[in-house]
Amino acid sequence: MTTDRSATRLSLVDGARRIVVKVGSSSLTTAAGGIDPARVRQLVEVLAAARGSGAEVVLVSSGAIAAGLAPLGLTRRPRSLAAQQAAASVGQGLLAHRYQEEFARHGIVTGQVLLTVDDVTRRAHYRNAHQTFAKLLELGVVPIVNENDTVATSEIRFGDNDRLAALVAHLVHADLLVLLSDVDGLYDGPPSRQGTQLVPVVRSEDDLAAVTIGSAGAAGVGTGGMTTKVDAARIATGAGIDVVLTSADQAAAALSGAVVGTHFEATGKRRPTRLLWLAHATSGQGTLSLDEGAVRAVVERRASLLPAGITAVDGTFVAGDAVDLLDPDGTVVGRGLVNFDADELPALLGRSTRELKHALGTAYEREVIHRDDLVVL
Repeated sequence: MTTDRSATRLSLVDGARRIVVKVGSSSLTTAAGGIDPARVRQLVEVLAAARGSGAEVVLVSSGAIAAGLAPLGLTRRPRSLAAQQAAASVGQGLLAHRYQEEFARHGIVTGQVLLTVDDVTRRAHYRNAHQTFAKLLELGVVPIVNENDTVATSEIRFGDNDRLAALVAHLVHADLLVLLSDVDGLYDGPPSRQGTQLVPVVRSEDDLAAVTIGSAGAAGVGTGGMTTKVDAARIATGAGIDVVLTSADQAAAALSGAVVGTHFEATGKRRPTRLLWLAHATSGQGTLSLDEGAVRAVVERRASLLPAGITAVDGTFVAGDAVDLLDPDGTVVGRGLVNFDADELPALLGRSTRELKHALGTAYEREVIHRDDLVVL
């Protein structure tokens, strides 16, 4: 069995032409919370070696807020969003410069890509993000990705870079996602507890049934935990991408095909990227309640949502925002990008598009949510 896993892992890594690597703040910082130059250099050496073996590499790196703490005289990660954004503003440049210097030692050019949810759910923004990644990789650049903490508000945040990394892996059509943590893999319980064992392979949800995963939100400078990493693995594997989860000090082994950490095997097929982002990178800014006919149209026929099938509107949103769709029992059945402001919709409910065109003009003869901007949950 071990021999089979070794062959599988080696084949997986050798066959991966495009790899996304995510590293967390805790794997880059000192005990005092600042960026550790030695850890950054060690990581870059591993990624440069992967590049030298012929793979394209995209790095999703946390650490901007941590890098900004010391220059601002802060001893711990601030709680308020404004203070976090200030720390990110100072730290992002420092972190990018550190990576730039280290990759330059290997003759590799880096490019900084800062994303918000809007960049990858709104159609025009998404196309631009996709084209930017494609051109950077075509030019031989290593994109270094982070959430744009400086401007992201609580409503437009990814929440953690593990999920961001899974979504970026799909956006760039990666073959492999490597999640680097301060833990060397997924365990069936708290790693510090005696008798707890490493889970070497996860092939389906059944393999997670006996696993006890702690809550997200680790102490210190990071924001994630094992929960966010398993959720990220679900997103990636469900979209056809294999995932390896291990510790940062085993990065070299992981990227050489050694059997380390936990391998989450791909379970699904690639799906339209914007819909993946819509399902996993957004939260509804409001809700639309649907009648049974509209639920069947949206869920079973994958049709657009028309005003005739909507029974109620709740929340404050504008055209282009994500809203959740509720069935008559109040269960969320879908999410989509709405074409009307919240205050426009009440006058449209239950009316056909033909009637609305006649009464209000051709601007109202359109879907509330087009099927291309709608995902069934």
